[in-house]
Amino acid sequence: MTDTKNPIQVSERIFHTIECLAQNGAMGLQELSTALDLNKSTVHRILNSLICMDYVRQDPETAKYSLSFKICGLSNQILSQNSMIDIARPFIKELSANSGETVHLVQLDGINATYIDKVEASQNSVRMISMVGKSIPLYCSGVGKAILADMPDAKIESIWKQSFIQQLTEHTVTRFVDFMNLIEETRRSGYALDNEENEIGVRCIAVSLKGYNGKSTYAISISAPKDRMSDARILQLREMILKTKHQIESNIY
Repeated sequence: MTDTKNPIQVSERIFHTIECLAQNGAMGLQELSTALDLNKSTVHRILNSLICMDYVRQDPETAKYSLSFKICGLSNQILSQNSMIDIARPFIKELSANSGETVHLVQLDGINATYIDKVEASQNSVRMISMVGKSIPLYCSGVGKAILADMPDAKIESIWKQSFIQQLTEHTVTRFVDFMNLIEETRRSGYALDNEENEIGVRCIAVSLKGYNGKSTYAISISAPKDRMSDARILQLREMILKTKHQIESNIY
């Protein structure tokens, strides 16, 4: 790429640098230059600016660059401004305590859902790949299907076409016609399931939540190892999670 003073392109390069470091961890100047397809002098100027603003630090021994915890501070500030977290937290804590399993709260974010809160089960807990701030595709998650089921079919198809559909596990649904069958089942039952579609060995049950605008832009889920999530257990958890959905939405309006 040729160097330029275009302010939009400069901003784009800065954010691409931040995203690259977030995805890969500590990187050297040449590594970043190659990954970003920019010459080293341009990358060096970007890094110096980010260092001056305390968003990037350089290891004096390895000379590699990495993000500082200031980025975490920004994400925490964003989360602290989300009133849904405050409203839902006591109810998802109760749901986790009653079910004995991990409960997630997510928010719709384009073609993904982003974890904005998580309550780990206090006992019998198994670590999962989910974490607050991480995004998960809508097409292969219970929370995603729960949110999508409240949308018109045309909107669902649009999101599907924008998504990078890949076979994450042997159970991932990759044909749109099959996916819509799952959406119809979700609409009939009032809840969605993730049958090891995103993570092998983990099943979950999820329901959508309406925000202040009356649209389903949030969802909660109960996740557990599949040996604790038999079909009979799912039916028991269904009553718990539907009750929690009602409690949360009743406190919004």
